[in-house]
Amino acid sequence: MRFVLRVLKALALVVVLIIAAGTGWLFAWPPELLRVGDGYAAKIVCSNVFVAGRDAEDVLRDDVQAPGNPLLRLVRVSVERDSGRVTARFMGLFASSYALYRGALGCTSVPDGNFEAAIDAVPFDAPAKVQANDAVWPQGEGSGNQPDGKITTVLADSRFAGPAMRAIVVVRNGRIVAEAYGPGFSSKTPLIGWSMTKTVNAAILGRLMLDGKVSFDDDHLMPQWKDDPRARIKVSDLLGMESGLAFNEDYGSVADVTRMLYLDPDMVSLPANAPMEAAPGQRFRYSSGTAALLSRIWMDRVGNAQAAFSYPHDALFSPLGMTSAVFELDARGTFAGSSYLYATAHDWARFGQFLLQDGVWNGRRLLPEGFVGAMRTPTTASNGRYTQGQAWLAPGGSNAAFGLPEDTFWLTGHDGQSMAIVPSTNLVVVRLGLTPGWLGYQPQTLLKAVLAASPQPGGPQQQAGSARQVPPQP
Repeated sequence: MRFVLRVLKALALVVVLIIAAGTGWLFAWPPELLRVGDGYAAKIVCSNVFVAGRDAEDVLRDDVQAPGNPLLRLVRVSVERDSGRVTARFMGLFASSYALYRGALGCTSVPDGNFEAAIDAVPFDAPAKVQANDAVWPQGEGSGNQPDGKITTVLADSRFAGPAMRAIVVVRNGRIVAEAYGPGFSSKTPLIGWSMTKTVNAAILGRLMLDGKVSFDDDHLMPQWKDDPRARIKVSDLLGMESGLAFNEDYGSVADVTRMLYLDPDMVSLPANAPMEAAPGQRFRYSSGTAALLSRIWMDRVGNAQAAFSYPHDALFSPLGMTSAVFELDARGTFAGSSYLYATAHDWARFGQFLLQDGVWNGRRLLPEGFVGAMRTPTTASNGRYTQGQAWLAPGGSNAAFGLPEDTFWLTGHDGQSMAIVPSTNLVVVRLGLTPGWLGYQPQTLLKAVLAASPQPGGPQQQAGSARQVPPQP
């Protein structure tokens, strides 16, 4: 009996030592997967609490834990409202990661915990927002638009709206004709666009093109690429996702994209130091790192840091009346052009209407002639799916396969964000939600139903600004 007790005590001691060693290991060297999960949780909770005004526990449950990796169910977060800091830890103990709210510039992931450096990276006053007015949309937020009963019925059908829809706005001839919102969301809720941000970031670069500060043909773009084959990469190669730079966009694991977003305070570092895997223009590789590079390029071309931080609002958001737009930066002060723009569905629709009008707003040209044409022109290397301007011509298959007008082009984003722009029918359809790809939802079904419920084109146009529709141009 004594022998058995000794064995049991020895086994218990071994178990305790193993648990202690494992706990120490998790404290000292947490796996990257846990750090990514905590970084994701901290950032998403921060933005939704401080930018969108939502409850932290609701965001943790509905946005972070419900659709993702089972390990995320063990993440716990704490929110310090006075300091604007959010901390996330696995099981409330391990792999601490942080996010910081920086006022009008939104939240940033602070994976190294260096809050002082994150604060010092944006030492200037944030740009003042233009306040919304009571004029009829798109000039303001007034309710003078007339709803279309048939399209409203389409939006109420879950087959077309899709699971976990948060907002849908349909714009026809420059006016909102139908909109719908999920429980807890409204026309005043800022929502993340994820990769729809890439197209907005491209438009900001296009504003600089109009001022002659950057061009499609510019090369020698990054200091790291001097006297290097990467020096041949042009702005056009980055816009078309054909840079030839290696980048892993697999969200199912710890990959380049998740390292960039949640493990590196400087998002530019990883893509700027990526090796070449093909000659520029020869291979299509979807890459959030490419959008980070474009952000850094246009910020450097603006002229000075203060002007660069203000530029998205001064050059694009304020002229369009996108009063809710919050474009977030990384911890070292580069706009997260791949992913982090929050805006209401009404403001996302304003941007779509702006593209529909060929980059003209209230009679003022804000994008160069042909820039939106590039957004509608497919690249050869992508087999006709992606365009020359950080947009999709046919995500998930051809437009013709869904019976959609051939001039349709798209903005799309993670977890079911989409915007369809159909110049031939003067139509913009914005759909935002939390709809993971594994649910199989396709926004083409919504657009097809909206088109079927819409009058045939040819009626009088009531666009928000005058623009001559132009065919796609390279």
